[in-house]
Amino acid sequence: MTVMEKAMEFEKRKMSFKTTSDRIVASREAKELILSLNEIYKTNQDSAIMDLMKRLTVIKQKIEKRLKGRRQV
Repeated sequence: MTVMEKAMEFEKRKMSFKTTSDRIVASREAKELILSLNEIYKTNQDSAIMDLMKRLTVIKQKIEKRLKGRRQV
């Protein structure tokens, strides 16, 4: 399976992570996919790859926001 296919599959996956460890694994997987796509993007400058990286970044940010939790005052 190519990096593009893995990224598309990750994007379509249901994002209901029940445990903190599930969220951590998903965040790391998203980061790995984004970095891999970035290496491919550096060589051929395809706008579809950039769009996919942006969508994965949004998903990763949502996961990380959930990991940090609410701020205590």
